[in-house]
Amino acid sequence: MNRLVKISKASDIFQEYRKTPVGLLLEYHNLNRSLDKYENAQLLIGMCMDNRKNLRIPDNFAFIIRTGGANLRYNEFKISYAIAIGHISHIVLIGHNNCGMVNLISRKDQFVKGLIEMTDWDKDQAEDHFMHFAPMFEIGDEVDFILNESKRLRLRYPKIQIVPMMYIVDDNQLYLIKEE
Repeated sequence: MNRLVKISKASDIFQEYRKTPVGLLLEYHNLNRSLDKYENAQLLIGMCMDNRKNLRIPDNFAFIIRTGGANLRYNEFKISYAIAIGHISHIVLIGHNNCGMVNLISRKDQFVKGLIEMTDWDKDQAEDHFMHFAPMFEIGDEVDFILNESKRLRLRYPKIQIVPMMYIVDDNQLYLIKEE
C-alpha cells in the first residue's frame, strides 16, 4: 500500500487534478468542502458495489457505475454513454481494500451454499454458475487491478482523463495511487 497517497489537504492533490472534477471529488469527500450545486455530471465514477463505501459528493455531480471490484470490463457502453451524451471527460476508478472480488475461489463453498439457501438452486447449478463467472470477476490485488483497468480504459478512451484511486474502508478516505 506504499503506492497510496493520503489526501489530507488540498496541496496533497496531484497538480494535474487540481481545479478539475477529480480534485473536487477529493475535496468534497476527504476535505469536507461544502457541497456545490450541479445541473450536470462532472465525471464518471467507477467503484465497487461493496456496501461499506459511501462517497460524500453533491447531487448531480457524477455518474456512478458500481460493480464488483470496480471492474468496468462489461460496462463500456455505459462509459461511452456518459462520455458521448453526458460530455464526461474525467473518469475515476475507485478500488478498496479488503475487496470480496480478491481470491474469489476461496469463497466458492460459501457462495454455493448461499445460493442454495437463498434461491433453492441445486448444488450443481450453483457450482456451475460460480465456475462460469468467478474467472471473469476475480480481480487479484486491488491496487494492481485498478492500475491495470485504468491503463486499459486509457487505451480505449485516449482523450479522457482516467484516474486510479483507492478507498480505505478503515478510515473512509480516498487515496490517489502513484503510477510508475
